[in-house]
Amino acid sequence: MFAARAGIGRALCFHKGMKQGVFIERDGVLNRVRVERQHQVSPLTLEEFSVNEAMVPLLRKLKAGGLVLIATTNQPGLSRGYQSRRELDRMHDTLRRALPLDDILVCPHDGIDRCPCCKPKPGLLVEAGFKWHLNLDHSFVISDKWQDAEAARQAGCTSLLLQSPWVGNVHHDFVLPSLEAIVDKILALRALNGMVAA
Repeated sequence: MFAARAGIGRALCFHKGMKQGVFIERDGVLNRVRVERQHQVSPLTLEEFSVNEAMVPLLRKLKAGGLVLIATTNQPGLSRGYQSRRELDRMHDTLRRALPLDDILVCPHDGIDRCPCCKPKPGLLVEAGFKWHLNLDHSFVISDKWQDAEAARQAGCTSLLLQSPWVGNVHHDFVLPSLEAIVDKILALRALNGMVAA
């Protein structure tokens, strides 16, 4: 297991009451983003925010499989002062109405703050593990960016990345061509593990 390298996921030892989670990167997966100079640009206002409607049936499949669905996102604009908390809350209200998410976890810090929740650090995943009683060793991370794959590795989760220019060279478990393929892979892995919903 990947947690053997980090030890964090093992801290949440599996027992019958624990669940499996899917952590999903917000920008580029759950909502659309602009790309400028080969970088993704997060929306700053509700008017700029566009939910990726293709995720609705995919998340419903995961939900029907008994998985806890948690969006995770770094939003350093909050601490840098160019992102309004009110606008962020409005965007996340829209996301909650459109998608069957159980939770949305945000790191508001700048990378230079060195906080433990800023991806690629695993703090958001570990926090959700305690909050939602998740077995991180049997949970999954969906993203199009290397930072989420590294957070997954440190937390002991399985990473499934959408092929993109931002995959990078860090450890990742799977790189797949579409979000549909990612969801099918998660459900296949879950069936292979023989885990049942709590």
